[in-house]
Amino acid sequence: MRRNLTDIDSLKALAHPLRQQMFTHLNRFGPATSADLAARFDADRGATSYHLRQLERFGFIEEDTDRSAGRRRYWKAIPLDLRLPYESDDPVIAAAADAIGRQWMDQAQRDLHTYLADRESFGAFGEAAMHSFSNTTLTADELAQFSEEYVAFMSRWHRYPAEASEGARPITVLFNAFPTPS
Repeated sequence: MRRNLTDIDSLKALAHPLRQQMFTHLNRFGPATSADLAARFDADRGATSYHLRQLERFGFIEEDTDRSAGRRRYWKAIPLDLRLPYESDDPVIAAAADAIGRQWMDQAQRDLHTYLADRESFGAFGEAAMHSFSNTTLTADELAQFSEEYVAFMSRWHRYPAEASEGARPITVLFNAFPTPS
């Protein structure tokens, strides 16, 4: 589901570095508790609980009622096509969107560098991975259409970790389509 992040409260909620890490973890690995996430990120359990509630409040995650029991609450990411504002007259919105965009790119770069440093250890996944560099010439309208077709393609391939086929693992997909600087 497409979601344009234009309100400052949602942007601020997602811009927090620990929330961003937890949200990414839930997207990649599936449901987890605040205790699981506290251990994973060496954070205080109370802090992870608070940040999970903030992510829920702004519609990025929800309780996994199938797994939760008693006081043990599992959280799962809501599959979203998140879109940051291209520009904003509000400097606070622009700064929050920039912070999120930088976090996304930093994480993608860390993932890529980690993979490339030891790609042989990924076996069949390493062999199946692809790196491609291409160029094309498009109008602004064609670039927008190209981007929407890419998002639709990725949506067809989205799987929750619990719904994935046996032997599946999280896959990072990097995609950039932008005007080539002169």
